[in-house]
Amino acid sequence: MGLSKESIIECLRESYGESVTSAEIKAFCNMNDFNYQTITNKLTDYKVGRGKWNLEVTKETVQELEVSYSAPAALPAIEQNLIPQKDDTFVSFGNFSDVKKIIKSGFFYPTFITGLSGNGKTFSVEQACAQLGRELIRVNITVETDEDDLIGGFRLVNGETVWHNGPVIEALQRGAVLLLDEIDLASNKILCLQSILEGKGVFLKKIGKWVSPAEGFQVFATANTKGKGSDDGRFIGTNVLNEAFLERFPVTFEQEYPSTATEQKILGKLCKDEEFCKRLADWADIIRKTFYDGGIEEIISTRRLVHIVKAYSIFNDKAKAIQVCVNRFDDETKQAFLELYDKVDVDFVMPVDETPTI
Repeated sequence: MGLSKESIIECLRESYGESVTSAEIKAFCNMNDFNYQTITNKLTDYKVGRGKWNLEVTKETVQELEVSYSAPAALPAIEQNLIPQKDDTFVSFGNFSDVKKIIKSGFFYPTFITGLSGNGKTFSVEQACAQLGRELIRVNITVETDEDDLIGGFRLVNGETVWHNGPVIEALQRGAVLLLDEIDLASNKILCLQSILEGKGVFLKKIGKWVSPAEGFQVFATANTKGKGSDDGRFIGTNVLNEAFLERFPVTFEQEYPSTATEQKILGKLCKDEEFCKRLADWADIIRKTFYDGGIEEIISTRRLVHIVKAYSIFNDKAKAIQVCVNRFDDETKQAFLELYDKVDVDFVMPVDETPTI
């Protein structure tokens, strides 16, 4: 086997993190047809106990690596203020106070927030940062997101190849809050964040530089699932995330939709018609209860209700506002939603289908 000690360590770190056990090394050997004794002999310097190894890069190792590397200069860090603006329409609910406490505590405590779409997961993290005056760097995750997108890579600038920090490194160095949005869309390439989720630094092997987290650095991840995929097919594209990766989030918050009273308050920030806001909130509550009981396959989110009141402010027509905002659903679901709204608003006139017949 021609695998070097450095390659073995890198592979193990990507799969299991910096702390590995004999069971994990055996699994690694079985998957790759390696000899267990040969692998453990190469890891002698990293053994910390019986059946335990710590693969953390030491300061001495970092110094040696940095001396041996020669790379183009890095681009300067982003200088603009990354503190989100306070949104006057924001209404606190759900896990917001706990999210705020975690950020304010100063403890590194990676937090996973899961819940159905459009219920304020991302908005709550953003507004917690805004209220606390903390910088926020948001990364929208997709199945194509890789190490270069997150950590950084070489870019061509003015004819020269230079290193460009990715958003994760920017957040590390600034002590900012890092938000990994839609994390359950990620592939296993996200495992490059293992050591970072342990509150440790990361070695940028392409430029030979060790980056330690600055004070205040924090990580939040949002998802529609719990990282186990979408069994009902509702969230197509979500993936089953590596268990070792999920284990590095010590706490998971389950974000529910707000109560009808809270939702009415949210809509009231955007619409002066209190009765319309109340009816919309009641309508959404009925739809959600029907959804949870298995009566329908779609749901009206808080975000969708906000779309409706904004459409109402544009068209000044309640029926049209509702219709254009539920047009994205299939015809059967759309009709069911409109009929349910008709039950909470006796003055509602069902919109007429103006599609010409041939």
